[in-house]
Amino acid sequence: MCWYPEATAAPAGKGAGIREVNIARLASFLSDGLGSAAAGLSQVTMAAVVVDAVNAAPPMGSKEMSLEEPKKMTREDWRKKKELEEQRKLGNAPAEVDEEGKDINPHIPQYISSVPWYIDPSKRPTLKHQRPQPEKQKQYSSSGEWYKRGVKENSIITKYRKGACENCGAMTHKKKDCFERPRRVGAKFTGTNIAPDEHVQPQLMFDYDGKRDRWNGYNPEEHMKIVEEYAKVDLAKRTLKAQKLQEELASGKLVEQASSPKHQWGEEEPNSQTEKDHNSEDEDEDKYADDIDMPGQNFDSKRRITVRNLRIREDIAKYLRNLDPNSAYYDPKTRAMRENPYANAGKNPDEVSYAGDNFVRYTGDTISMAQTQLFAWEAYDKGSEVHLQADPTKLELLYKSFKVKKEDFKEQQKESILEKYGGQEHLDAPPPELLLAQTEDYVEYSRHGTVIKGQERAVACSKYEEDVKIHNHTHIWGSYWKEGRWGYKCCHSFFKYSYCTGEAGKEIINSEESIINDITGEESVKKPQTLMEVSLYSFALNF
Repeated sequence: MCWYPEATAAPAGKGAGIREVNIARLASFLSDGLGSAAAGLSQVTMAAVVVDAVNAAPPMGSKEMSLEEPKKMTREDWRKKKELEEQRKLGNAPAEVDEEGKDINPHIPQYISSVPWYIDPSKRPTLKHQRPQPEKQKQYSSSGEWYKRGVKENSIITKYRKGACENCGAMTHKKKDCFERPRRVGAKFTGTNIAPDEHVQPQLMFDYDGKRDRWNGYNPEEHMKIVEEYAKVDLAKRTLKAQKLQEELASGKLVEQASSPKHQWGEEEPNSQTEKDHNSEDEDEDKYADDIDMPGQNFDSKRRITVRNLRIREDIAKYLRNLDPNSAYYDPKTRAMRENPYANAGKNPDEVSYAGDNFVRYTGDTISMAQTQLFAWEAYDKGSEVHLQADPTKLELLYKSFKVKKEDFKEQQKESILEKYGGQEHLDAPPPELLLAQTEDYVEYSRHGTVIKGQERAVACSKYEEDVKIHNHTHIWGSYWKEGRWGYKCCHSFFKYSYCTGEAGKEIINSEESIINDITGEESVKKPQTLMEVSLYSFALNF
């Protein structure tokens, strides 16, 4: 039997000798017992296959850990594991913690959180492999980094350097990339007027937000130049205005204007110098916002102010009209509330100040406009060439004539049916609400008698005549009451069909009552009256 040199040349040591004996035994077993099955292979080839298979396996006594499959769990352990998972999902047990100390969501499937056994069987469940790996993440530049501008300062070059630009002498570019005007004799030959070196630009790589940051690299100090420029212009305006006022004061124009009668009474010409100064650009810009009349109502091109048409501050916001969450929906994006916020509050839509945005769509000329448009579509389908925007006058006249003809047709149809079948008495009958004295209107009252929901029932009118004034009286009978008797308030007369005597009648009745009171007072002192005497006396006064 022929052997490979690798199989015969065993390394020194006990382990190597044992390995060589095992290879020889395996080769003899294959050659003796499997001769018929390995007829197509030679003994040399078979021995080579055996040697390769043995060499591929780890040698005996190696310290490397062999991969072993996880042990099979018992039924009890499996049941306990499932119960723990259910408790974690319900929140009764603390969540499982990974190797980094972070909680693992119990609803995450096991095939996502568990580590495969062929990688590391002893490793705990983790989500680290689901998170972005730091070594695979791209490193982007920070938002504060930007390309350097200008040239290097504090560096003065007096001598031409090898490898520099032949035109200007800078080391950061070559002659073909030089932006300076080509010199007749370059700096390479003159050695004078060497240009400073530009900054070496860094290689920046920004993320999605960094590429779209329009203010990245902006120097806030540049804005100070604009502020200083505007400050100089403002100072020049104020100086010019002061000089102008001094000139007018010296010439005496302001004195004449102040002494004029129109100025004393507060009347000035519309084209006066004061109004011109007020509308000119020389006025202080701090007062521009105070001069605006109403939002969205005033625009002056000289003042360069545009105010949005905002709502008045005293108006109630739509979402504050009804704080019930089940009331009308308010869309914050379009600031629209289409439904009536007082729909469930028991208020009449005609009495509230705001009944929703849809209220405008179904009131006023909106309904007539929609009906006209619908008539135009129906007329166009039937062959009439009408259009609401192209010929509105023709459409309006045609629609009016159509409504008149439609009403006439309904009347003729109604009359023909009544002539043929009768029943006019049923049409003239009063409504069933008046016949049965009851309605389907729901009214809800509080314990105090006030109406909570619904409309309060109107007070029924009396069948008798009301507010009837007779015999020159200014008040009705029963407007005056005294000591159990009714009368007229205008003259204090207790006789129903008497003529009104006015204030004179009041004085006479009051004087008579005072005399009677004096007499009755003396008699009451002399002798007390009985109940019968008092009733007889009052009866005598009435007649």
